[in-house]
Amino acid sequence: MKILDDRQIRQKIRRIAIEILERNYGEPEIILAGLNNNGLGFARFLMEELRPIAPAGMKIALTSIRLNPANPVEYDPHIEMSADALRGKPVIIVDDVANTGRTIFYAVQPLLQVIPKKVEVAVLVDRKHKSFPIKADYVGLSLATTLLEDIDVQIRDVREMAVYLN
Repeated sequence: MKILDDRQIRQKIRRIAIEILERNYGEPEIILAGLNNNGLGFARFLMEELRPIAPAGMKIALTSIRLNPANPVEYDPHIEMSADALRGKPVIIVDDVANTGRTIFYAVQPLLQVIPKKVEVAVLVDRKHKSFPIKADYVGLSLATTLLEDIDVQIRDVREMAVYLN
């Protein structure tokens, strides 16, 4: 069952971008750190929305965090941006879906090697099955689902974006 269509997703991206600017007013730079493939795709959409509406002089940077969501301890999570580039700056971890919070919990690990100004979380869909102490600061859609249901986010390499509940 389709729960978000292309127009609704674009509207949510715009709203989240505005919220990010409101909560980070006066910052010279914001770093969007997309998780794996869909998280990075969502972060790119946010960056495209943020750049034209950001105050003059504010830099919007994009990086990726790579980890194995099925087994996050298989290898250390890796963030592409250097520690110096992250230090003292607001970092927003971006993912398509927050389910138990495990993937986002482990994605914070590389940020523990530096001291960012703050770390926030942005997700398109937030499910209410948290097993880890993770709270999304920016949420497109919040859903209470059963554990057996699956959320399928189609935002990369598609003609029209959509989110499905299966």
